[in-house]
Amino acid sequence: MIIVLTRPDFFEGEVERITDMLTSGRADLIHIRKPEASRDEIEQLLCELSSDLYNRLVLHDHFDLAVKYALRGVHLNRRNPHPPSGGQWSGAISISCHSLAELAECRRKPYAYMSLSPIFDSISKQGYRSAFKLYQLTEARQKGLIDHRVMALGGVTFDKINLILKIGFGGAMILGDAWK
Repeated sequence: MIIVLTRPDFFEGEVERITDMLTSGRADLIHIRKPEASRDEIEQLLCELSSDLYNRLVLHDHFDLAVKYALRGVHLNRRNPHPPSGGQWSGAISISCHSLAELAECRRKPYAYMSLSPIFDSISKQGYRSAFKLYQLTEARQKGLIDHRVMALGGVTFDKINLILKIGFGGAMILGDAWK
């Protein structure tokens, strides 16, 4: 699975780029991750996208919009550690993990998938270095921690997808390389 995360800023042509990535097969899902964006700004972006794409969109913030527009999912993170409450959410739930211990804890819960980062040195965050050696990832796979439900994040580029799959990840989450 290839998941692309949006840039944190809004930019001209973004709707067309998101649409193209999803319709061309370059991305299976788009995570809308704009930590500084208001609810209204995220809703405006959603309204500009075709509703045919909603089942392939995941929000990192303003989860009520995922309910309102029946989006694919919500992605839990430090800013938003809980899914929509009150039984109103039946979509996918994914989560960010930053260590193998955190990943082991998250695997006990019914998340659709989990991201593990940073796998490589970051492209979009200066100084954000890989937290893992290849042998650690290989051992984690052998222990059953890394499998089809774990997505590699951090410094992942389209040309590293085969390596990611060979290590045993279920896919990749790409930010910097997707928006060059």
